[in-house]
Amino acid sequence: MIYKANKGQTSYGEPIGIILMESFMPFPPGCPGNASTFAFPVRYEIVRGANMERLVYKGDPELLQPFIEAGWKLVREGVKAITGNCGFMVLYHDLMAKEFPVPVFMSSLLQLPFLNRLLKPDEKVGIVTANAKTLTNRHLEIATNGIDVPVAVAGMEDQPHFYDAIHVEKGFLDFKAVEKEVVQVTQQLVQENENVKAILFECTDLPPYAAAVQETVNLPVFDFSTLVNYVFSALVRRRFDGIY
Repeated sequence: MIYKANKGQTSYGEPIGIILMESFMPFPPGCPGNASTFAFPVRYEIVRGANMERLVYKGDPELLQPFIEAGWKLVREGVKAITGNCGFMVLYHDLMAKEFPVPVFMSSLLQLPFLNRLLKPDEKVGIVTANAKTLTNRHLEIATNGIDVPVAVAGMEDQPHFYDAIHVEKGFLDFKAVEKEVVQVTQQLVQENENVKAILFECTDLPPYAAAVQETVNLPVFDFSTLVNYVFSALVRRRFDGIY
């Protein structure tokens, strides 16, 4: 095999590029900000000034340009696809997808149309989000490309341990306490909406608790990790090895 160098690229083998918000919080395994989450190498690019206030609370349109600049840097460094570490980045998905020569998937919410097809017509997807008060119909319309997907939404914004770690960014996270909050919020969502038959975590800080949630509600749980692994599996195909 002959390997060819790409101009401007100084490292190789990082197929997924992840645009990171600027934050002060721990990232346990399962979060995109923890590289051990992935079974493959990833490349990070931090966007300074992209914080919870501007992204989750305000949906600041002025973040688009720094996100695009970060994306181009990742492309020049050789990534094969671009994503981000906050589901609210879906607001910028359409414009970013038009910008780059590689696939773009800016939010776990992009799985909604697929999940809708997995379910019966009278069933819903239960979305657990970092902030139900600021997750709008616009976020969902972009994620579904205008397709009507029945959903029920529950937010983590009123859970004290999650709020302190993720919203306030106090710099510490009590894993067991947050896990309990995520399980309780999801369990209540399912109890109040009997036709919810799949769970989708909008927030990229929730995948570490997916197994505990599934053990409690006994439903499929989709999140950022299911999406990024799906995309990676298409970007880097492996030859099958078996017996015939």
